Amino acid sequence: MAVTIRQWNENDLSNLVLYANNINVWNNLRNYFPSPYTDEDGINWLAKMKEASPIVNLTIDLDGAAIGGIGLILNSDVYAKSAELSYWLAEPYWNQGIATEAIRQMVEYCFYYFDIVRIYAEVFEINKASMRALEKNGFYLEGVRRKAVLKNEVLMDDYIWVKLRAW
Repeated sequence: MAVTIRQWNENDLSNLVLYANNINVWNNLRNYFPSPYTDEDGINWLAKMKEASPIVNLTIDLDGAAIGGIGLILNSDVYAKSAELSYWLAEPYWNQGIATEAIRQMVEYCFYYFDIVRIYAEVFEINKASMRALEKNGFYLEGVRRKAVLKNEVLMDDYIWVKLRAW
């Protein structure tokens, strides 16, 4: 089982739509991620990724197949040395160490290609598996923003996980 991160391509459309169109995946993501996730959403995403520069959004690949996404939001202004990490993984692949490995590779990618000092991820309180994957990659819990997230009409805490570049 070979887990890698790579650029999205047109061949990823069927898996992207299949795996992204899952309410259990969407429940752990921000609302701007479409639900239901349609062919049109997938086509638009892949077109956007083809034109993207710099490349900050990659697919999580398992043995040649796209099974999720991982990306960075590069901050600006006084926060220019920080980037937010976000990711999602197809439900059939949860709890197999795949997200942990994808995060490891993305952190390496981020620190190699970008002048970033601080990578952080915001995780809803219901997503304990994601917190464990971050912790296994040397992220530490910086803080909890109480009742900061409203998802599915439920108010919940937002956990902020951070990893700093080694000096």
